[in-house]
Amino acid sequence: MTLSVLFRRGRLAGAMPALALTLALTLSACGFHLRGDGGSYTLPFPTIYVGLPKASPLAVDLKRNIRANGATEVVDDPKLADASIIVLTDPDKTRTKTILSLNGNGRVRQYLLIYQILFKVVDQQGNELLAPTALNLNRPIDFDETQLLAKEREEAVLYKDMQTDLVQQMMRRLAAIKPKVAMSLAPDHPVVVPPSAPALKQ
Repeated sequence: MTLSVLFRRGRLAGAMPALALTLALTLSACGFHLRGDGGSYTLPFPTIYVGLPKASPLAVDLKRNIRANGATEVVDDPKLADASIIVLTDPDKTRTKTILSLNGNGRVRQYLLIYQILFKVVDQQGNELLAPTALNLNRPIDFDETQLLAKEREEAVLYKDMQTDLVQQMMRRLAAIKPKVAMSLAPDHPVVVPPSAPALKQ
């Protein structure tokens, strides 16, 4: 009996969830991960604050990836966070499109889409856990003035792809941070050792 006949008769309908689970486990075992999956990154902080507007697409994507590791809670107050991501340059506000090349008639043939961020990570005391770090991404896009709507959609897809790539790069850097020791092992005040008692004469 062929597979198509079994599907038509509905005999494999109940087996589909098991097949899907088996396939997922097989792919995971061989090291395959879906793009944008941040579950493999374990962050060294119990809580973290993301310094981006809540409605920012980048913030939504980054927080989702942080929560996916299951060990770090995203909080809304930096005072309650063990670490805070301070965004110095918001890519959603500064992304640019520059001319990459022209055709023989002097018209635009290609644009270069640029998506970049500058951020740092600090602890509750304001100490830098990660110095200001710049991540720069770009994608070329062909231009055709007869297909403006299609090109706008393609541009949006490319920016989304760069956002996904950017989040993964940020996750890797966050996971590599070595938190500083919160308390010094040295005592706050010098310890006074009393002089030893004189030995008794026999």
